[in-house]
Amino acid sequence: MEPKKNPKADLTKNSSMYFVIGLAVVMLIIWRALEWRTYDEQTTYDTSLNVEDMLDEEVPMTEQIKTPPPPPPPAAPEIITVVEDEVEVEETVIKSTETSQEEEIIEVDDISVDEVEEDIDVPFAVIEDVPVFPGCENEKDKRACFNDMMQQHIRKNFRYPEIAQEMGVQGRVSVMFVIQKDGSIGNVRMRGPDQNLEKEAQRIISKLPKMTPGKQRGRAVRVPFSIPITFKLQ
Repeated sequence: MEPKKNPKADLTKNSSMYFVIGLAVVMLIIWRALEWRTYDEQTTYDTSLNVEDMLDEEVPMTEQIKTPPPPPPPAAPEIITVVEDEVEVEETVIKSTETSQEEEIIEVDDISVDEVEEDIDVPFAVIEDVPVFPGCENEKDKRACFNDMMQQHIRKNFRYPEIAQEMGVQGRVSVMFVIQKDGSIGNVRMRGPDQNLEKEAQRIISKLPKMTPGKQRGRAVRVPFSIPITFKLQ
């Protein structure tokens, strides 16, 4: 009995090449499977604007009002009448100020000049004779006595406004006034954090007595004075 296979045939001759080709084909199929992508179907929308209905809108007819032209200006008169000026105007004659040799020159010995008193404000710190507060007439240092009497007057007449206490308002009010040439108090001004405190400060200053006016070079002058009044809640 003869064998069916050829004994010279080598079945493993190209097996390694076929293995490499098969491996490459398998790797290619796997790579394509990993890279495969699917996309959702896109729905397209019609974004066009239908303007046919808008174009069919009727435009209302407008009537143009014609304004009549302005009337023509009046014509100028053709005949011009000349009116004669019968009033005589006297000419102003300017006399010469030059003196002639015939005029006599009169010598003036004394010319009396009336002195005009000017209102001068002299600050309290630099005035020669300070205003005298009632009760300080016999004191040597009238300036210090004036300040002490002012403090006593403020403490004696001080009254905290009730509305300011309820609102919790406190602060410092700067008061400025002028001791007039007759010793009275005038031109009172205040500046503070609240109107109620300012009114109270004005009330205290209005109760100041009439003083002996301050003097500068022996003449009575106005003396500005300023003092702070502190309002503080306990």
